[in-house]
Amino acid sequence: MSTDDIDRAALARRNRRVVLGAFGAVAGMVGMAYAAVPLYDMFCRATGFGGTTQVAAVAPGRVLERKVTVRFDASRDGNLPWKFEPLQREVKVRLGEEMLVFYRATNVSQRPIVGTATYNVTPDIAGAWFNKIQCFCFTEQLLMPGESVEMPVTFFVDPDMAKDHKYDGVKTITLSYTFFEAKTDRAKSLLEKALAPASPGVGQAPAGDGPGDKRKGG
Repeated sequence: MSTDDIDRAALARRNRRVVLGAFGAVAGMVGMAYAAVPLYDMFCRATGFGGTTQVAAVAPGRVLERKVTVRFDASRDGNLPWKFEPLQREVKVRLGEEMLVFYRATNVSQRPIVGTATYNVTPDIAGAWFNKIQCFCFTEQLLMPGESVEMPVTFFVDPDMAKDHKYDGVKTITLSYTFFEAKTDRAKSLLEKALAPASPGVGQAPAGDGPGDKRKGG
């Protein structure tokens, strides 16, 4: 084998390594991109990053005298024909105190719609201390045409926030929700059930009953 043949063979091997390396890097980046979404969500929930709130089963059972004002904000995607608003604009709550508030949503369209809400708090640093026990944002909401519903939010602000003087300046927390039309499999299932025709006999009088039938009261 000549020197030129050896050089060409070596170059070919190097090119193959470069191509394989590039392919592996692209595949790794794609895998990281798919993994990044749930990992980012877990990170936000664990740290409160970006104003992401926490979820708790119960209130801590320890209430401090220190109070913060919690304000409530509501918005919706422009394509969602709902009215959406908080029933209270703000409340004062002590750290560790369990509080129940309500939002109201109304479907002003002529079709059933399933909505889902995103949420966060500001300032962002308060997200690590704001805990929800119950929230309509945990699942999709089905509203029939013209239907209105009051939706609860039960929350508390972690009393441990008082242990870190970095948060002494947090006097007001704003809880914000934005509703969008849901396109999930569960939303499709809810709509299918809502639009399904009633089973035969549902809402009809039993056989033998009619306008001329007489019934005894009491």
